[in-house]
Amino acid sequence: MQRVIPCVLMRAGTSRGPFFLREWLPADDTARDEALIGAIGASDLLQVDGVGGGSTLTSKAAIVSKSAQPGCDVDYLFAQVGVGQKSVDTRPNCGNMLSGVAPFAIEQGLVRARDGETTVRVYNVNTRSRIDVTVLTPGGRVCYDGETGIDGVAGTAAPIRMNFLDAWGSVTGSLFPTGHRVDVIGGIEVTCIDAAMPLVIMRAHDLGLTGREAPPELDADPALLARVEALRCAAGEAMGLGNVSHSVVPKPVIASDGDDAKSITSRYFTPRRCHASHAVTGAIGVATAYALPGTVVSGDGSPAGVRVISVLHPQGRIDVEVAVEGAGTDARIQRAALMRTARKILEGELHLPPHVFSMPTEGDKPMKRLNAPAVAAVI
Repeated sequence: MQRVIPCVLMRAGTSRGPFFLREWLPADDTARDEALIGAIGASDLLQVDGVGGGSTLTSKAAIVSKSAQPGCDVDYLFAQVGVGQKSVDTRPNCGNMLSGVAPFAIEQGLVRARDGETTVRVYNVNTRSRIDVTVLTPGGRVCYDGETGIDGVAGTAAPIRMNFLDAWGSVTGSLFPTGHRVDVIGGIEVTCIDAAMPLVIMRAHDLGLTGREAPPELDADPALLARVEALRCAAGEAMGLGNVSHSVVPKPVIASDGDDAKSITSRYFTPRRCHASHAVTGAIGVATAYALPGTVVSGDGSPAGVRVISVLHPQGRIDVEVAVEGAGTDARIQRAALMRTARKILEGELHLPPHVFSMPTEGDKPMKRLNAPAVAAVI
């Protein structure tokens, strides 16, 4: 017998996945992960038996609950579910999926909407960091329609502003976890940085690349992928993350010059394939490395203050507003903000196949239906 649980499927940024209240899923973490594997259909590369899309960008889930953290409204646990393998990784964060958290939380009654716009302070459980997410709520109702476009998504939608408050060093405990802004790994200079997402950034020309290659071209080069993976694993050890061969962090980035002094070109890996566009958290990490002196991709040495850095990716660009405080080795990022959009695709009941569960508990008998809270407001 299949289990039946509530689910809201959302396109969030350039990602897509099911959103759940924590209470909708099994309380045990193992059973929770098995439920996510069944929801996505992770066992199959095409994910035909779940709501996944056969890609790391559409094999994601968000779990939301009332926050236990002082000053925060909701807790957000991100889960990266396997593609063709039964795995769930809750170590990384996903800034694209984050853009759907505030609308979901408001509509599920976790946060009361204000007239005009509503800011939800989100605590990311994965990285123990806080993000203020602001959504449009005219008349106290979530609005998805608008004129804001983001590269990698067709059409336009209402803007969702995300302001990252303390994402620097949130995973490893240090912005530069190796203790250096430049390390030599595998014979090339790299920057290992923990800014919203642990990254190992390398220059394209050091790998014999222009940095403007399309993702399929990079993915079709097995020698390059093997070298990037070896660099990533060595960087993971150097960053104190241990053996990362079965983890998706740190993420590798191949960087090159942008179109001008206010931009940088990035090819972001997820980590064993090149991202079709770019991760939000990765864009913050790349912009941080560009804004601070002494890294392999440091920019034009602009003075402290607020500036916008454009991270150029295969589908367009992500503009990151960074506030830099101090100078030289004392320079640090005070905050970083960017704009995304989200759209609710469907809301209903998700049927989970019993074979994904290792323990024959409630899946072998009729299960009490979990009813979602009344939707607060939807447009």
